[in-house]
Amino acid sequence: MNILEEILAESASRHKSLCPRQVLGSRVALAGSAAISMDVPRKDKRLLVIVETDGCFVSGIETVTGCGVNHRTLRVEDYGKIAATFINIKTGEAVRVAPRLDVRQRALDYAPDEKRRYYAMLKGYQDMPDEELLSIEEVVLTEPVESIISRAGVRVNCENCGEEIINEREITRDNRVLCRPCASPAYYKTVSIRSLPAAVSFSDLLVTEK
Repeated sequence: MNILEEILAESASRHKSLCPRQVLGSRVALAGSAAISMDVPRKDKRLLVIVETDGCFVSGIETVTGCGVNHRTLRVEDYGKIAATFINIKTGEAVRVAPRLDVRQRALDYAPDEKRRYYAMLKGYQDMPDEELLSIEEVVLTEPVESIISRAGVRVNCENCGEEIINEREITRDNRVLCRPCASPAYYKTVSIRSLPAAVSFSDLLVTEK
């Protein structure tokens, strides 16, 4: 089993099966990390990855890089695009990697005996050389990487709703410190405030065998 096969087996273990987008995520991550000379998977926080969609594609990225939202080394900017940017935190070097525009058709050439398009892409994406599969471009972030990753332990309270804001995500408007939902339209709208159920102890949740 080669390295890519091992990566895909690990990625597939997080799902019911392997799909073309997991393959793309794995290939994108391998190429992106290599382009900025980063060994993967990482055990530190020197590599930051910004993905432009969610779903199966991200599983391939996570498997290769070791980055994750829980470690604050992976961020989702949901543009609905199969693409990711890889940033060396120490140097600021960054590359954006995405499949080439005609990648689906190119993949079919690598699986001429496969009549089902889905499985042809699944195989083709594994076999295609990087130069046929991927587009890699050097990029410059529109805000400093220090601002993106923020600092540990920094917290303020929104002067409108009172909720705590961490990671320097507050917005100052008219000399007032606001959270983003209070400063601009949010992804949610409060309908009503619910009462919390009565507290239940952990022991009450345990099922005793009879």
